Amino acid sequence: MSKQSPLDIPKRSRSTAGQPGTEPSRRFCVAPMMDWTTPHYRYFARLLSRHTLLYTEMVTTGALIHGDTERLLRHNAAEYPLALQLGGSDPKELAHCARLAEQYGFSEVNLNVGCPSDRVQNNRIGACLMEHPDKVAEGVRAMIEATHLPVTVKHRIGINGRETWEDLCEFVDKVSAAGCRTFIVHARIAVLEGLSPKENRDIPPLKYNWVYQLKQKYPHLEIIINGGIKTFSECHEHLQHTDGVMLGREAYHNPWLLAGVDPEFFGSETPITSRHDALTAMYPFIQSELDRGVFLGHITRHLLGLFHGMPGGRQFRRHISENAHKPGAGLEVVQAALGKVRLLQPQTEAATSA
Repeated sequence: MSKQSPLDIPKRSRSTAGQPGTEPSRRFCVAPMMDWTTPHYRYFARLLSRHTLLYTEMVTTGALIHGDTERLLRHNAAEYPLALQLGGSDPKELAHCARLAEQYGFSEVNLNVGCPSDRVQNNRIGACLMEHPDKVAEGVRAMIEATHLPVTVKHRIGINGRETWEDLCEFVDKVSAAGCRTFIVHARIAVLEGLSPKENRDIPPLKYNWVYQLKQKYPHLEIIINGGIKTFSECHEHLQHTDGVMLGREAYHNPWLLAGVDPEFFGSETPITSRHDALTAMYPFIQSELDRGVFLGHITRHLLGLFHGMPGGRQFRRHISENAHKPGAGLEVVQAALGKVRLLQPQTEAATSA
C-alpha cells in the first residue's frame, strides 16, 4: 500500500465536521492578530460576547502541512463561531488546509492578503499577493471546491505600486469571479518596503470612503470594514455603509468593550454583567490549562486590559505582571489581583463598556 501524501486527506461532509455549517454573522468581528488572538484570548472573548465572530492568528499552510497540525488547530468548542485564517498561496496547499478547517470544526476559512511583514513577503504570502490577483483567485477557487465552509479574504485597499482605485477593483473583480463573496477590507494600503508591520498599522492614511465605495460598486458582495475602529459610535457609522465591522487592537487592549456587543449589535442580552464575573468565570478554564502544564503568564497576559480605566485596574495589571511568570504560579495570583479592584455595580460597569 502506498504511503499517503500529507495533501491527500479526504474532504469530509458538512455533517461530519465539528461545527454545523451555518454561515456566521460578520456584523461584528475581532481581527486575527499574531500572538494575540490565541485560544486563551478567544475563550475569554467568548465569555464576553456570544455573537462576535472570532478569528485565529494567521497559520501558514506550510506549518499546518509539515508541522504539528493538532497543536496549531487546537481550540475549544466554546469559542464558536470561530474562523481559521490561513497564510499561503499554493492552491493545492490552500485546498488541503481548507479541508482541515472543516474537519476541525471551524466556522469559516479566511485567506490573509494583508500582512506586510518581511517574513511573510519572503514566502510570497500576505499583502504582497495583492500584486497577483489571478493567483489569489486561483487559491480561493481551490479552497471553495475543497470545503463547504465559507471562504473569505482579508486584504488591504492596495500596496505601494498598486494603490489606485482601479487596482483595488481589479483585485475584487477577479477574486469574486472565483467565488469569494466576503471581503474584509483593511482601509489602508500596505507599504512593503520601508515600514514595519507596526508602522503599517498606523502610518498609511485610512480611506474608509474607498471601502464604502466598494460596497456601492459591488452590492451583491459582503464588505466588512477594518482599520482604526475604536468605539461603538464609529461602528454604527461604518455599518451605514458596509455589512460589518472588524476591530483589532481596541478589542484586545480593552476587552470589556466586547461585553456590550451583543445588546448593541445583535439585540440580545450580554452574557456577563461585570468584569469581576467575567474573570471568575475564567477560573475553571485557567485551572484546566494549568493542569495541562500551561504557564500562568501565557493565559493572564490576555486579561491585563480587563479593568482598563477602573479603580484598581493598574494594581491588578501590576500584580499579575509581577507574579504570573514565577515558577509554580497558579490561580491564587489571579485571585489576589482581583482583590485589588473595587467591585462596582453592574449598571456602572455597563455604562463604561462602549
